[in-house]
Amino acid sequence: MTVDVARVRGQVPALGDGWVHLDAPAGMQVPEQVATAVSSALRAPVSPPGGVFPASQRGGAIVDAARRAIADLVGAEPKGVVLGASAAGLLERLADTLSSSWALGDEVVVSRLDDRANVTPWARACSRVGGVLRTAEVDIETCELPSWQYDDLLGPRTRVVTVTAACSHLGTRTEIAAIARKVHALPAPATGIEPLMVVDASAAAPYLPLDLETMGADVMVLSAGAWGGPSVGALVFRTPELLDRLPAVSFDAAARGPERLEVGDAPVALLAGLVASVDHLAELDDRATGSRRDRILTSMSSLRAQHDDLMAHLVSELRFLPGVSVLGDPARRIPTVAFVLAGRTAQEVAERVADQGVCVLIDPGDQGALEVIGGAEIGGVVKVGLAHYTSRADVDALIGALSRL
Repeated sequence: MTVDVARVRGQVPALGDGWVHLDAPAGMQVPEQVATAVSSALRAPVSPPGGVFPASQRGGAIVDAARRAIADLVGAEPKGVVLGASAAGLLERLADTLSSSWALGDEVVVSRLDDRANVTPWARACSRVGGVLRTAEVDIETCELPSWQYDDLLGPRTRVVTVTAACSHLGTRTEIAAIARKVHALPAPATGIEPLMVVDASAAAPYLPLDLETMGADVMVLSAGAWGGPSVGALVFRTPELLDRLPAVSFDAAARGPERLEVGDAPVALLAGLVASVDHLAELDDRATGSRRDRILTSMSSLRAQHDDLMAHLVSELRFLPGVSVLGDPARRIPTVAFVLAGRTAQEVAERVADQGVCVLIDPGDQGALEVIGGAEIGGVVKVGLAHYTSRADVDALIGALSRL
């Protein structure tokens, strides 16, 4: 099975601006059905859940549908899905909640591949309780994250291990299951929560079929904007019962399950768009059949095969261009690549290709793995990523623009 790119492009109104959009790592363009779902919810009488009148019941139905949609996306239970305004905000809330039971000397392991949004909250939590922040390093040649190093990083004081499923800067995919097995082999503390594996799947979700159980993630964080959804986030707990063991942050004393970690009224209109965005992922391969979960797995597998071919073309063409250096060579990756052009800063390259109608991203190279390999010292790096609607012509437009430099 394959994804009909022309059909998908026809569902994304923003592509009518005439630009070549290779800026997917910053968030994909929004499909028409997502925009329609949000606008329809804004026009309809909708109130916060909990009331007995129709508008409130409609709001409750949308929230329930959003939990089911995220659960179908990652193979979880709806009662384990926490919804929020952003993935970064939910990570901050999770770190605050978990650290309330930590003691002096407790440890958190982060990785050099992670975004700041999945490092800073844990660093702050450690600082508050006198904890220790440990960092898993990357191989500077391949930009991979070796799982063997976790044998030395983990110990009896480890409380959380957090890692990205795929790096939004370099495209590297991590060995989540291998790391998770090491985490789950740690002894549980005498009191408090057992060591948790927290996976940031925001960059991976638009490209890969995800399964919470297979990956071994105890908690997964997602950002719907990454795949063309609205600006909302979700935390997914593999064991929903864990939510009732965490301190509640909700203003509602009667809150239960995922509502214990939700603050304020749900952004109901955006959650309607979230449901539509997951449905869009399930429909990428229009020949997929079965439940929404089955169709998501089929569509994402088809998309992955298609992107593998297109990514191989992109990387080989980039490496053929004089002066272009592709950063990293991971064995497994999502379709995101960072590169530099000798003698030009990332800003200069982005401006020149923009003159020819191509959108690329500028990364200052001052964080994570890019900092380690000296990205900031060479004037930053150029970052591009494929989307569901990216065609071979889009890739060739980038290569043509670069060749004219």
